Amino acid sequence: MTEDRWHQPLVRVRGQELRADTGQTSGMTRREAISGKNAGSEKVWMGQTHVAPGTRSGDHHHGESETAIYVLSGTPAFVFARGDDEVRLQTEPGDYIFVPPYVPHREENPGQEEAVVIIARSSQEGIVVNLDSLWPDGGGPAR
Repeated sequence: MTEDRWHQPLVRVRGQELRADTGQTSGMTRREAISGKNAGSEKVWMGQTHVAPGTRSGDHHHGESETAIYVLSGTPAFVFARGDDEVRLQTEPGDYIFVPPYVPHREENPGQEEAVVIIARSSQEGIVVNLDSLWPDGGGPAR
């Protein structure tokens, strides 16, 4: 018997039903909306990240997943390493950020209001690998 792909149900996840039982990084809160466990997805993960004013997340990456980010509110900065330099992409509502697989980065919120971003990943799992540094050898610019 062949599976009927034309008549599968759509799944609604209400805003108040987002789950926090997904991979987390210090300094931010991730809330999962669409995932294998929450909606039955097989190839995509989607959710929100909240970063309080004056806060920065820990350094992390998302494994083999590509990550697309949409800035909903606030003015978060996305920080990553380029060689020995630390690069900061300052954003505002309406901006998009693409994070390639395995790229160490962090979010910072220098603003006065909570920063909220919408995230989509090319995996049905919320892959999070927390790191001690943006640089694999722990090096980088003098702090």
